[in-house]
Amino acid sequence: MSSQNIYILGIESSCDDTAASVIHNGKILSNVVANQKIHEEFGGVVPELASRAHQQNIVPVVHQALKKANINKSQLHAVAFTRGPGLMGSLLVGTSFAKSFAYGLNIPLIDVNHMQAHILAHFIDEEGFEKPSFPFLAMTISGGHTQIVKVDNYFEMTVIGETIDDAVGEAFDKSGKILGLGYPAGPEIDKRAKLGNPKAFQFTKPKVDGLNFSFSGLKTAILYFIQREVKTNSNFITENLNDICASIQYTIIGILIDKLKLASKLTGIKHIAIGGGVSANSGIRQALKNGEQKFGWTTYVPKFEFTTDNAAMIAIVGYLKYLEGDFAEQDVMASARLKI
Repeated sequence: MSSQNIYILGIESSCDDTAASVIHNGKILSNVVANQKIHEEFGGVVPELASRAHQQNIVPVVHQALKKANINKSQLHAVAFTRGPGLMGSLLVGTSFAKSFAYGLNIPLIDVNHMQAHILAHFIDEEGFEKPSFPFLAMTISGGHTQIVKVDNYFEMTVIGETIDDAVGEAFDKSGKILGLGYPAGPEIDKRAKLGNPKAFQFTKPKVDGLNFSFSGLKTAILYFIQREVKTNSNFITENLNDICASIQYTIIGILIDKLKLASKLTGIKHIAIGGGVSANSGIRQALKNGEQKFGWTTYVPKFEFTTDNAAMIAIVGYLKYLEGDFAEQDVMASARLKI
């Protein structure tokens, strides 16, 4: 890493959180996130409401990030922003602001792939957290994505497995909706799973060839199971909620770990890293740690605040690309379906 005093502003606006972060030579000075609570009443993210909220939040969030970092905007060396993937309206807000901000300060503009950022969040300088050794396997699990990526260096990544339908975060949220839980349901299922029996109820794991995932069939199986049991006992969910949550989580974790085991076997790589919002799940983190003993893995789990959508991960990618002189032009456009 460079010994220069390099300050990068990172901006994240891919979905429903507006975030800004300032990084100094790989170390995060500030990481500010404005959550959008309005989506909870709809049981999911409403794109139009999300983009409007980004417009309201982005200026105060950036101001707060600079203030917390204790620097002036004139000290910035570049502005990094999420180009994609994500919701187009949300991406446009962040992209437009970043372009204008960089242009006004006459500093470089750096576009960032949101999925790469989840992986490279592991390279933020953070005491107590080790950085993965290349090559490593990264499993990115979130509300919109489930991928296994072979990472050869900072910017050479190959997707070797991904979901063919629902993402793992959707599996948690849709299961939660069936059970009458709020949105997002993942944290509540995780909380209740700790109190339940993970083998109380059995759900069949979807059979998908290779390293790809499928969660749509599991969601349907859970729906039919609940409908069948409620017909017999109208209080079934209430009486068994912790066990149901534990069983659902146990099944989902099993699917993820099975694919990781196969990926490790096929590639010969035993360095395993996880990222994305669902990696905050305590059961998944524990299963990954267990893999160190069972399979000889070396595992890497990021700091909690760097797992969900955040600007610190955008800032670290911006810093790494800045060192490479990899800048974007002012005509760069947001891309809702940007690939790794």
